[in-house]
Amino acid sequence: MLYHITVREEEILFIETGALGGALVHYIVEKEKPSMKFIELKQLTGEYDFVEKIGNDTHSIYIPILELESTSIEFPN
Repeated sequence: MLYHITVREEEILFIETGALGGALVHYIVEKEKPSMKFIELKQLTGEYDFVEKIGNDTHSIYIPILELESTSIEFPN
């Protein structure tokens, strides 16, 4: 899953991987909140776009962006 949260006025997109107790968080700080509900990842090229709904491209993966109000993860400043 891909998560979005606003922390200290920063828009953060992140995923959490790994086992419980040894989890790893990958994140990026964006300039603004995502305006779309999904990311369309093109498997053949690695290109991606933000999209409003799941499409019918069989060569793409559609990843929902889940909005969080809070998290126990502490992001660096």
